[in-house]
Amino acid sequence: MLTYEHIAANKRESWILIFSFLIIISLLGFVFAQAYNNSAILYFAVGFSIFSSLISYYFSDSITLALSRAQEADRSSNPELYRSVENLCIAAGLPTPRIYIIEDTAPNAFATGRDPEHAAVCVTTGVLAKLEKPELEGVIAHELSHIGNYDIRVMTLVVVLVGTVTLLADWLLRASFFGGRKSDDREGGQLKMVLMIAGLILAILSPIIATLIKMAVSRKREFLADASGALLTRYPEGLARALEKISADTEPLEAANKATAHMYIINPLKEHKGQSSVGWFSNMFNTHPPIEERIQRLREMNL
Repeated sequence: MLTYEHIAANKRESWILIFSFLIIISLLGFVFAQAYNNSAILYFAVGFSIFSSLISYYFSDSITLALSRAQEADRSSNPELYRSVENLCIAAGLPTPRIYIIEDTAPNAFATGRDPEHAAVCVTTGVLAKLEKPELEGVIAHELSHIGNYDIRVMTLVVVLVGTVTLLADWLLRASFFGGRKSDDREGGQLKMVLMIAGLILAILSPIIATLIKMAVSRKREFLADASGALLTRYPEGLARALEKISADTEPLEAANKATAHMYIINPLKEHKGQSSVGWFSNMFNTHPPIEERIQRLREMNL
């Protein structure tokens, strides 16, 4: 199930991701600090980025579960769900993650955490009610693959880090409308104006770039999790049928939002309809690869 090269790459990408966001936030702080001639802005931006990175690494799973209004599952009330997760974990050689449930009839699921020892699998009541056992096992195997491949670390970090960049950029944009100190030196004033324009461009583009990174990260990992999950259950058709049922359900997941949508097995906002026929530029803004392509690849697997 596990691709060790992929796991190593994900561990590297996690740190690259953190440092990339640190650089983006520090650059924003530096430009605005120069424009306003106030070094406190830079110190605040750097301190804020370091703090948010630590929070992202250690607490992003708790934040994601809280945002999703997920409740930890009770073993006595959900014995079949527990058995399915535990049996698949034994087959995959993974520790059993915490299991959460979202009270929502829209079928969907996601995994979160920073590593297999600190992971959680979350499903909706809609998944439990609408999927047959082989289909549910396919969904769980898909999410366990994200855990085993360390996809969850990258995907969960992105939730908080993208939000941090967007929030800081918004603060700086708002602050720019109040203006900085005026300079009597014409040349110095022109330099500050250039820096201010550069800062505004950075503040506008940074959250867009961060969001594109988030979406690209999500799309890249879904195909591998599909294949790994199918190998774990030895039954690709189960996951293929589950993807068909979840994608055919038109009910959006109320607990989901744009910050967490990329973590689910299928876009919970139901914005993926008809996206398989659009061009590559539009697909850059999709959180998931086309569902038809995912199903086709599963049905072409020979196990």
